[in-house]
Parts: sequence; C-alpha cells; structure tokens
Amino acid sequence: MTESRPRILVVDDITANIKILGAILRQDHEILVASNGAEALEIALAELPDVILLDVMMPDMDGYEVCRRLKNDPRTVGIPVIFISAMNEVEDEARGLEVGGLDYIVKPVNAPIVRARVRIHLELKRQRELLQRISMIDGLTGIANRRQFDEVLASEWRRCHRSASYLSLIMVDVDFFKHYNDQYGHLAGDECLKAVAEAMAGQVRRSADRLARFGGEEFACLLPDTGANAAYAMAQRLREAVSELGIAHACSAVSEHVTISLGVASLIPENGDGAFRLIDLADRGLYHAKQHGRNQVAVI
Repeated sequence: MTESRPRILVVDDITANIKILGAILRQDHEILVASNGAEALEIALAELPDVILLDVMMPDMDGYEVCRRLKNDPRTVGIPVIFISAMNEVEDEARGLEVGGLDYIVKPVNAPIVRARVRIHLELKRQRELLQRISMIDGLTGIANRRQFDEVLASEWRRCHRSASYLSLIMVDVDFFKHYNDQYGHLAGDECLKAVAEAMAGQVRRSADRLARFGGEEFACLLPDTGANAAYAMAQRLREAVSELGIAHACSAVSEHVTISLGVASLIPENGDGAFRLIDLADRGLYHAKQHGRNQVAVI
C-alpha cells in the first residue's frame, strides 16, 4: 500500500495565485483549494489538511480572522498555518504570528522557499503528533494510559449524550496483586501486568472501544454504544482471557493462577451528569465483585 500524500489547503481569492502555489506543490502533495474564508473553514473542518497556505487580504473575512477561528477550534488547532501575503511590513507578519500562524511568506512567492517551508512544517507536525501519541500510551503495558482514557471518556460521554446512546465501563482489578509482587518480585509483577493487558486487549476488537491502564493494577475498558448485557459479556471474556493465561499465583486466595475482578456500569449520559458518575458506578461494581469472592463480574 502506498503512503498517502500530505494534503495542502491553499486559500486565496485570486485564481492565478492558487494555480501558482498548486504548480509548486502538486508533485508531492494533494492540493485542496478555497477562494474565501468561509470556504476555507468548511474545507478545513471536513478534510483536516496537513498544512494550510492562507492569503491575508480576502473579502468578507481576511486571513487573520480565518486563522483565529482555526486556532479556536479543537478540531483544527493543530493544523500549521502559513500566511502568504503581499503585505511585507513587520507589523503584518507579527500580527499573523500573534493569531496563530507559524510562518509568513511574502509574495511574489519563491518556489524553493515555499517547498522548503511546507516540508519543515509537515515534519514538525509529524513529530508533534508522534509525541502526542507517545504521551497517550502506558509505558509498561503499551495500551492507553489514564490521560488518554480521561480524554476519550469525556468525548464519548458528550457524543453518547447527544445521540442518547448507552455508554458502558468495565473497571478491572488484578486479584491479590500486592501479594503477587511480594511473592515473585516487582519485575515479575511488571511482566504479569503486561500479560494481563495483552490478553484483555486481544478481546477488544471494535475501534471505538478503549482499554486503558487506569493506575497500578487497575484497568478500565470503555464501551461506547453498548448496553449492560453486551458489556457484561465483554467483561466475562476479559476475565476468561486472563484466567486462561495460567500465570501461577501461589498467594491468591481464590485461585492457583492470576485472576481479575470486574465491575460493570452502563447508562445513557444525561445533561448535567459528569462522566465521573460512570466511573463511580463501575467502581461500586468492582468493589462488590471483590467483596463477594473475586474472580467474578458484578454489574451495577
């Protein structure tokens, strides 16, 4: 499979300028075009280009205002904006940078300069996105970390509220894990957590579902558009997958091998509710499972 080419949105109210920039960049990039500010915002939201080349002087909405709106929208805030303008005063460039532009190229454009600036900002964007992905991954288990979980939970809470859809959460705790660490050592404990995470991740097959390390030996599995029955079935699959690992646990009071306890909560998010309510309910389920023998699923 060939790698998709970076997409560049060129915004200018003069067709000749769009053609010039398109000719400079078309060989290595997919070119999107807009002839005014409103159209630029619409295309930016729909297509999420990799870089935007933005003219300053346009009727109705100038480039500064377009950039300001792009940077105020969480969906487009990360798109690099390069201003392209005939205005070459220091104040003009400073204003462009103040509203969120990352670069400023003065017309008439120089082809090597345009290509070089675009290449630089594409690479910087790639590096930022890589660091962002790394910051969202748990370093030990390789699954989502608590930060990613919190962001996805907040997003799915809002979405399920709008669509009146069920949102389910499974809270997971490795049974007697402190005893496991005491018996086998912390390095073995780390290997245990990695194996447990991998086993559960193998059961989470929908792209919308999110398995995360919640903290310590606790995990969380978020299931959008999923009711209580389906969430319970998923929890049982997680429990069985971990049990089937057969990791010896001589200090467990419920089994000869490593097991997990799970609490399940499912609800339709309501206006005024906070996502913490779902965590609290799933935690209650987990507490119930642990109080009534562990190595089981409890639904609240």
